[in-house]
Amino acid sequence: MPRYSIGIDLGTTNCAVSYFDLGEADGRREQTMLAIPQLTAVGTVEARPLLPSFLYLPNEQEFPAGGLGLPWDSQRSGTVVGEFARTHGSQVPMRLVASAKSWLCHSGVDRSSAILPWQAPADVRRVSPLEASARYLTHLREAWDHQFPDAPLATQDVVLTVPASFDAAARDLTRRAAEQAGLPQLTLLEEPQAAFYAWCEAMGAGFRKQVRPGDVVLVVDVGGGTCDFSLIAVTDRAGEVELTRVAVGDHILLGGDNMDLALAHAVHARLTAAGKKLDAWQFNALTFACRQAKERLYEDPKLTRAPLVVPGRGSALVGGTLKADLERSELEQLLTEGFFPRTTATDRPQTARRTGLAQIALPYAQDPAVTRHLAGFLTRQARALAEAHEAPLDVRGQAFVHPTAVLFNGGVFRASPLKQRVLEVLNDWLAADGAQPAKELGGAELDLAVARGAAYYGWVRQGHGLRIRGGTARAYYVGVETPMPAVPGVSPPVKALCVAPFGMEEGTQADVPPQEFGLVVGEPTRFRFFASSLRREDRVGTLLESATDADDLEELAPLETTLPATANNAGELVPVNLQAAVTEVGTLELRCLEQGGAGQWKLELNVRMKD
Repeated sequence: MPRYSIGIDLGTTNCAVSYFDLGEADGRREQTMLAIPQLTAVGTVEARPLLPSFLYLPNEQEFPAGGLGLPWDSQRSGTVVGEFARTHGSQVPMRLVASAKSWLCHSGVDRSSAILPWQAPADVRRVSPLEASARYLTHLREAWDHQFPDAPLATQDVVLTVPASFDAAARDLTRRAAEQAGLPQLTLLEEPQAAFYAWCEAMGAGFRKQVRPGDVVLVVDVGGGTCDFSLIAVTDRAGEVELTRVAVGDHILLGGDNMDLALAHAVHARLTAAGKKLDAWQFNALTFACRQAKERLYEDPKLTRAPLVVPGRGSALVGGTLKADLERSELEQLLTEGFFPRTTATDRPQTARRTGLAQIALPYAQDPAVTRHLAGFLTRQARALAEAHEAPLDVRGQAFVHPTAVLFNGGVFRASPLKQRVLEVLNDWLAADGAQPAKELGGAELDLAVARGAAYYGWVRQGHGLRIRGGTARAYYVGVETPMPAVPGVSPPVKALCVAPFGMEEGTQADVPPQEFGLVVGEPTRFRFFASSLRREDRVGTLLESATDADDLEELAPLETTLPATANNAGELVPVNLQAAVTEVGTLELRCLEQGGAGQWKLELNVRMKD
């Protein structure tokens, strides 16, 4: 039996590990953050509560032998993870891997191929987003095993968090990264839910005084690279309080990284106007300096400006090192007004017209206004809930879902002015729609909440406390090709067959009503999958006429495989019935059962969103 419940926050900017002893009585239960040893300079190792999610790939002669050693591997070489990777890599950005988590969910690239650092010179060694994520998890596992040699991490109850908006492919890749890191058995948990669990633990017995049946909690999670929204309903069932996750937002690549870039561009414009030009290398260093200056200004409200220093590049740069200041007024204008503007509830994220040719990169949100994305989320979910026959929320007469409480999560909200602006904008919307203002649920440690909540969830699964229900947060569909005569230049239309409805509970299965399905076996083929966070009424077997024309369907990464065949049916269409199941570990299994025969084939997608 596992001794510890361990929560791992594999963040875009920072990783953290929290744990407590499952054998302790409830009254003595004490949660602890793992102090993570990491390099902070050549030959210097310090233990810190956060492991920055940065990977540096040095050249062979860059550091002296033993200079990158760690307590569990004194001769470590080849890669650097953590604080020194971040600080040193800001000076050599072409060798620095950052935002691996964002790349891990980018379906427009091969996430298993060595593509990072993105657009690095040909002589720089590269790694895949999958491998970079595995490197961070490996460092965490080794740090744990070094401190707890009698309780290896792989044998404990491990909960690893993912964004609520991660699609099935991104969650599956996260699980694969954990397997590569030596963690074959773990549970995935949505980050907003983990943050809410952490808040519940912090409140203790006072939880029920803060939220009551009828409340709707909005979790706004803005981290280094992503923006996530979730809604959790507080209901009453047979006199007992129940928590249900009722909605999650789309995956939005918008966060602290974007804010640092905005500040860097503003300072760069001032430097350029003064006749000081920066190359791409120096601009990356300026971005890193802006982040540090931003954090200083937010941590000390008395400061009016913070200094910036950018190292010089060669003799052509007059004056060598470049110096500038970041003004507090720039934080207010660029960050508060630029990323959290005052909007109406009817505003929607803006989309810019793209040019015909563009460089492949991360699919960042085109509109930087978090408040407009929030308005769109609450309005879309109100429409979806209004159309559902058994909705957990009554949204009649509401232009958008009315939250009664807000829980903030993510490092961005360490800046109190940004939290305050979100509350002000949301409460303006509520007042205009005739609703009471929402209150903030305070008390969470923004940098550590996700890891703490994940560890606490491990204890909840032992039968203690309140567990958030909800099943799958999306409905899932498989593409079915429609037969049609051959027409030059026209592909057969693809229908979408619902195989897992919204809210399908884990450990359940359902037979797809018999239809004429034929399965391709014995040759390479491609299965297309789709998902929707809005279609709550579809049931197993619902067939949508067009998968590609439905605005409320999102296509997932395809599954390419060759299903085994016999000598008699290779390359043929085998008539099958379909059965869908969501397993206890959160995998969607689409089982194809041969009609009138013994053939059985299984396709798997990791769709765990809840736990």
